[in-house]
Amino acid sequence: MTAPELTPAQAPPPGFGARIGCLLYEFLLLFGVFVGLVLLPAIAAMALTQHWPGLIGPPMMGTWVFLVFGAYFVYFWTRGGQTLAMLTWRIRVVTVDGRPLGYGRAAMRYLLGWMWVLPAPLVVHFSGDRGWGLLLVALLTGLVVYMALARLHPDRQTWHDALCKTRLIQWNPAKRP
Repeated sequence: MTAPELTPAQAPPPGFGARIGCLLYEFLLLFGVFVGLVLLPAIAAMALTQHWPGLIGPPMMGTWVFLVFGAYFVYFWTRGGQTLAMLTWRIRVVTVDGRPLGYGRAAMRYLLGWMWVLPAPLVVHFSGDRGWGLLLVALLTGLVVYMALARLHPDRQTWHDALCKTRLIQWNPAKRP
């Protein structure tokens, strides 16, 4: 006799290792998204016009990357609750009562998910250091602190999930015959 399948509301949260593995795989996939939807169009525009387009400078490039990544996450979170990396690691995002995310909640989760990133540029700015080393150390420190804070949450959820009333679950759906 097999155990009954858990509903999304009953499913346990993913472990720390699965979260980190999923995050690293997500970075790899996002690099591909960046190259395909940001870098290649910018290079093509430069090749056609023989100069780097003014709209592709750092502020606009950063804004474009933020919007493209946001569209990627919101699209996948509202279509089954899993990005490609989350599908591989069998992690799914649902509301606290186990329902799929709507567009508004998915967009808010994306925006609040940047909480662990924001301190890093501030550290670099106020330190006066302009190298990549300090930024990388600050980003990694922010990630470690943010993940450690998730362990303090009663349901081991990240704080942006708590604020959005969403949760990550370890999702192993039953195989269909």
